[in-house]
Amino acid sequence: MNPSIDHVPFARPSLGTEEEEAVLRVMRSGWLTTGAETLAFEKEFAAFTGAAHALAVNSATSGLHLALEAAGVGNGDTVITSPYTFTSTAAVIRHLGAEVVFCDTAPDSYNMDPVALERVLASAKNCKAVIPVHIGGLPCDMVSIVALAHTYGCLVIEDAAHAFPVRTKEGFIGTVGDIGVYSFYATKTITTGEGGMIVTGSSRLAGRMGRMRMHGIDREVWDRYTSKKAAWRYGVLEAGYKYNMPDILSAIGRVQLTKADAFLDQRRSMASGYDKAFAGIDGLKLPPRSADEPSAHAWHLYAIRVSQKGQLDHRDRFIESLAERGVGASVHFIPLHTMRYYADRYKLTDESFPCALSMFAQSVSLPIWQGMGDGDAQKVIQAVLDTSRSLASDKAR
Repeated sequence: MNPSIDHVPFARPSLGTEEEEAVLRVMRSGWLTTGAETLAFEKEFAAFTGAAHALAVNSATSGLHLALEAAGVGNGDTVITSPYTFTSTAAVIRHLGAEVVFCDTAPDSYNMDPVALERVLASAKNCKAVIPVHIGGLPCDMVSIVALAHTYGCLVIEDAAHAFPVRTKEGFIGTVGDIGVYSFYATKTITTGEGGMIVTGSSRLAGRMGRMRMHGIDREVWDRYTSKKAAWRYGVLEAGYKYNMPDILSAIGRVQLTKADAFLDQRRSMASGYDKAFAGIDGLKLPPRSADEPSAHAWHLYAIRVSQKGQLDHRDRFIESLAERGVGASVHFIPLHTMRYYADRYKLTDESFPCALSMFAQSVSLPIWQGMGDGDAQKVIQAVLDTSRSLASDKAR
């Protein structure tokens, strides 16, 4: 069901009767928590991405936490990531007692700059991992990032929360580094409401993350409670976490997975329509693309840039004007180095990472979600064009 074109929300999940039937099937089974449905989801996801191992978790945040813990990150260590990301990417580093080292984005890009990364790696102390973030669904330069990180003895943990399902010549994004983490939050390209998935080619890392996501216990709950024999004993091998995904969410995820490529086709079509409408419009910049593989994009976000000089007040007025015209918009993301916690801890200023700051100051994320009707898309396009003309006229006065 499409929303009324009187208002186009920024995001809306695409759920149908198949997802409803899957949830009812689990509810009627008598088993609601992690069990056969989650095991099946993991197997199907691994096959879809070509990963050797897939582990379902209750959020991408917990997936990143498990990945870093498995990488041996702890007190006295550092982890490099981009300031242009949501807070969870950096917060999980601090949860393990390690310090965050930011690396600026590339010029005219939302993604980590490999040139800057080489400088940061050369000066970082006790660096255990690098976390590139595929902002909006555009892949980072993984060939350069992986080569650099491995040269300095660091694991690469891909924050692929936005990047499902993107395939490149290097492989499925999320599987190019040592560990990849996806998000199935309500606004993502496929959703389970809340949840995520970890993928890796390493049996050692998969074993560690699998054990730590369920209290560090040596047996799965499903195995203990469904055994035909007396099977109440278990051992605690580590002080683990509770990061498992329940079967109700996995059932939704299995259905969404079968629709993932069709969803991607829809978002690509919408992105193409936006491109045609906004190309060549003074004061508007289209989202960045990969020069080598321009079609490699999940289009979780379609972020235009609305100010050549990065004037925050102009961008903010642009979003307010869209809202007045019935179009929901957002900004992804407010760079973490401008947030009080990180700025105070690491003595950073807004200008510490100028490329990230410039992209933030210009960016407006427009609605792009599977299920948007033509009327919705046209309303967004018209609102953007009208707003652009109106603000340009105001400036000329």
